[in-house]
Amino acid sequence: MKSSVKIGLLMCAVILAVSGFTPNITGASSSEKIQKIEQYVEKQKNISKIPGLSLVVVEKGETVYEKGFGYADLKAKTPVTSKTLFEIGSTTKAFTGLAILQLEKEGLLKRTDDVRKYIPWLKLKYNGEPQSITINQLLHHTSGIPSNSITQIPESNADHALELTVRTLLKQPLDRKPGSSFEYATINYDVLGLVIEVASKQPYDMYMEQQVLERIGMNDSFVGLHQLGSNEIASGHKIGFMEAQAYTPPIYRGNIPAGYIVSNTNDIAKWMKLQLGNDPGSALDQKLIEESHIPDLSVEPFDKDTYYADGWGIMKKHEKQYIFHAGQNPSFTSYFIMQPDEQLGVAILSNMDTSFTTAIGQGVMDLWEGRGAATNISDKYQKIDRIVSILCIAVIFFGAIFILLSIRVIKKLAGKQRVGTKLNVKRALLLSIHTLVAAAALALTIMFPKILFQGVPWTFIKVWGPMTISVFPYSVIAVSIIYYVFGLLLIFTKKIKVNSK
Repeated sequence: MKSSVKIGLLMCAVILAVSGFTPNITGASSSEKIQKIEQYVEKQKNISKIPGLSLVVVEKGETVYEKGFGYADLKAKTPVTSKTLFEIGSTTKAFTGLAILQLEKEGLLKRTDDVRKYIPWLKLKYNGEPQSITINQLLHHTSGIPSNSITQIPESNADHALELTVRTLLKQPLDRKPGSSFEYATINYDVLGLVIEVASKQPYDMYMEQQVLERIGMNDSFVGLHQLGSNEIASGHKIGFMEAQAYTPPIYRGNIPAGYIVSNTNDIAKWMKLQLGNDPGSALDQKLIEESHIPDLSVEPFDKDTYYADGWGIMKKHEKQYIFHAGQNPSFTSYFIMQPDEQLGVAILSNMDTSFTTAIGQGVMDLWEGRGAATNISDKYQKIDRIVSILCIAVIFFGAIFILLSIRVIKKLAGKQRVGTKLNVKRALLLSIHTLVAAAALALTIMFPKILFQGVPWTFIKVWGPMTISVFPYSVIAVSIIYYVFGLLLIFTKKIKVNSK
């Protein structure tokens, strides 16, 4: 009897010991995963020069990981936290898409409607012929509106900035027949924003705040920079001379429906839980959420096995479906990706314009799912910045040489080693050649955007391009003037011959 009791107690001890070890093993596995993710994020953040970013992972209705990396403000050394606000860029589009579905449910519009039912003056043409564009086509980027229409979005903080933005389309023809194929054009969602205003009889920002954000519980988020009542927003940056440079771009209030919701990872975690069906307390209809994930299969995929839905990309990869979208503004970027079957979501917000943000977000998803993350990441802005930085250094070097040579000539004039002279045929010819060279340099600098960026307006390049892009033309102009002055000094003066005894 006693031996039976002893055996029973021994078995209980073994079971308790094993069960006691199980959580530690799981915890160790989870801890190892998080350690890999943090090492990966830190490494890529340093390579990319991103000042600060905020990362959140949700799984099965829980926020399982949330952390800030780096600084919201480099100068003040203010760390990024889960409360730090960022512009979320084009990940705003899914909010606008959901609002359209909500208004349809309320009977205030139909996605099959011609947009002119709500904006009668929006008469757009393809090959000179008027076209009918539906709300669905705007949602799915099949409207025929060209992607370069973004370059015409006006700088404005006016209350009617949204209408000003949409009216820029009247000067631009469609570049394909509506419904024929996909072409991403951010302004599609600005048109949808104006439709929301007309259908709801409310300003876009007010409707979105009251009927979408508040109903999700995203109480720390804002619809546009003009709504900000908090000092928690990070300072934006872009690359310049191979370092992050603080940058405050112009205000594009007319582009809010496409790219200017301001939020933090606390609120984005709520947004992803709603998308994954893990927010039973939400006042929004879950069927509308599911409907917003239905891709448009009537056109070719815009990437491999990837179609567009209502503000979301829907991708098949690793035999799974992923819901995703990237966001890019002149000084902020974001990336959201979710896997519905695993009820898993990853979101990353950063305070610099770089493609590294998307790559890091995708890498975190890969690591969380047990795969390796891509490390050979490149960013076009970094490449351009590196090239232009080298050119700037070369131009400044030549500028310094011309300044030193000019000073040398001036010293010789002061020391009576050179004197002024009149133009002769030879000097007149040299002056003509010299003027042509300087004029050619200035002309090429002025034509620089058209040659290199295929006619994209200089104002747009200055806002979206690396900081060095703005510096380079001015440095060329300055050095061209210095070079021209140096040439004039040589042409209009001559050496004094010293007679040998």
